[in-house]
Amino acid sequence: MNIHSCCNDYDYCNLDLRLKFPEAQGFNAIHPIILAALVLLILLICALIFATFFCKKKTQQKKKKKKQSFNDVEGSVASRDPLIPGQSLKDLLDHTTSGSGLPLLVQRSIARQIQLLEIIGKGRFGEVWRGRWRGESVAVKIFSSRDEQSWFREVEIYQTVMLRNDSILGFIAADNKDNGTWTQLWLITDYHERGSLFDYLSKNTVDIPGMLKMAASIANGLAHLHMEILGTQGKPAIAHRDLKSKNILVKSNGTCAIADLGLAVRYDSMTNSVDIPPNTRVGTKRYLAPEVLDDSISINHFDSFKRADIYSFGLCIWEIARRCNVGGIFEEYQLPYYDVVPFDPTLDDMRKLVCVDRQRPQIPNRWQSCEALRVVSKIMKECWYQNAAARLTALRIKKTIANLEAQEDLKM
Repeated sequence: MNIHSCCNDYDYCNLDLRLKFPEAQGFNAIHPIILAALVLLILLICALIFATFFCKKKTQQKKKKKKQSFNDVEGSVASRDPLIPGQSLKDLLDHTTSGSGLPLLVQRSIARQIQLLEIIGKGRFGEVWRGRWRGESVAVKIFSSRDEQSWFREVEIYQTVMLRNDSILGFIAADNKDNGTWTQLWLITDYHERGSLFDYLSKNTVDIPGMLKMAASIANGLAHLHMEILGTQGKPAIAHRDLKSKNILVKSNGTCAIADLGLAVRYDSMTNSVDIPPNTRVGTKRYLAPEVLDDSISINHFDSFKRADIYSFGLCIWEIARRCNVGGIFEEYQLPYYDVVPFDPTLDDMRKLVCVDRQRPQIPNRWQSCEALRVVSKIMKECWYQNAAARLTALRIKKTIANLEAQEDLKM
């Protein structure tokens, strides 16, 4: 419908025209509903945009606060290794699987972060250094690339799950480092400033509690090695095969820790097999059990290796007992069989002495007048039996010494 109107009465008369349009049917009734819906939709969209923005900002603030808190806690000791939780070496190791050392990612770079300070020992494998990492002292055993097999075997044993024990040297990491001329293979462990049992006894004597503490801790470490722990995170039974005073370290609290597991063997109960390392070296001749010296040991029977460890343990206890100061009386430090074989005996020397002549270290008469030394000397003799099956077990020795310690405590 066309609606129009015109005028010509005066100038600009069309300004006063008022056109009237017919109302569209139903338009005024629908219009308010559409308008309300549009307003509501716009409000919902605005609310959604605001909520999204608010949540995103809140999340960012939480992340920033968490990151700042983490940096505040870790920054002082782990700024170089932000992946590591904890504030000390002990804390770091406590966060890892028992016995496996630091996280592998850290182990792969630890050699570049350690400052070597001084040599603390030398052996056939190489050198042992005192080093510093993250402000703490560590021991660094450095193998040459020619001894890669020995290094790999020792690392493999130390990384055994559930191996960590107070009486076994704590493993930290393994790494390699190129020094420009050859590749060094590093084994990083806990550092004990008192050195080996050999070094300590050479310069110091011990009292009866000190002797028992040392003997008990060595027995505890050996019992833990020999014991099999069943389960999904179990531990195989392990025999040391080179137990001697130079492979036992003295800790600051007077207890001992067994070290140097390069010749150790493991027993797999699932397959009933002994995992023997491909290493021709059998141990230290002076400490070898009779059955090892005359090659009568059954290498397919794991208990044979444990019994050989017990024989060596008896010799180590003899070394400690000689240095036990009772009433100002003690013996000078000596290695086992010092009076009947050369300083560096041959296998033939030891075979004749131990297997043919069946000699054992001498027991001083004064030991019989001291109850503690008398019991300890009895333990030694039961570790030295020619018949390996008759020797004590590490667990039995541990319990016997614990009872002796309890008796000594009651006397004090």
